[in-house]
Amino acid sequence: MSRKPKKGYFVKGHFVAEGSELDLELRAEQTGGEPSRTELKKESTELQKLGEALLTLRSDLFERLQLPETLVTALDDLKRISNFEGRRRQMQYVGKLMRGLDEEMLQAVRDALEEQRSGSAQQTLALHAAEKWRDDLIANDDALQAWLQAHPDTDSQQLRALIRQARKDGAPSQDEVSRGQAPRRGRAYREIFQLVREHLEQEEHG
Repeated sequence: MSRKPKKGYFVKGHFVAEGSELDLELRAEQTGGEPSRTELKKESTELQKLGEALLTLRSDLFERLQLPETLVTALDDLKRISNFEGRRRQMQYVGKLMRGLDEEMLQAVRDALEEQRSGSAQQTLALHAAEKWRDDLIANDDALQAWLQAHPDTDSQQLRALIRQARKDGAPSQDEVSRGQAPRRGRAYREIFQLVREHLEQEEHG
């Protein structure tokens, strides 16, 4: 996965990455010494939030980062603490440990979180695609022809039988119509979705 360009700026033709030692030195010069308390507080809050976001990271992405053992332990402890004040103090500690990471490691953390977010979005799109195919297949025969053309390896007899059953299951009874109830969804309805989803996944990983 390609790394995003680091944030920063140019000084006399040299690139200075945000958060790097040179950046801190230049900022210190501008403020006549150490970075201002406001800047430090803002940076600390951002790193605390980044540290907290690590708790939501999938285990495979988390392990790939190879974070320092002290930070991993601090995050494990944070998961277990339910007391508000205890969590607040532990978050501050996590933020302090995050400040000890170099810019490359911090960027790797941001990249991993972004990878997880984009992956979740793709899964949602795949589910919507499978749902649309299922509804179209049950609604009209043209969709079945389109599906079989796109996925010739589908067991057409099995799919036709499932569609017939789903249409039968999905037709509301007179009693349901009079009560304004939605038709019940049978097993065939779920099985069509499963079949469609498996084919779409095979195609994606092709």
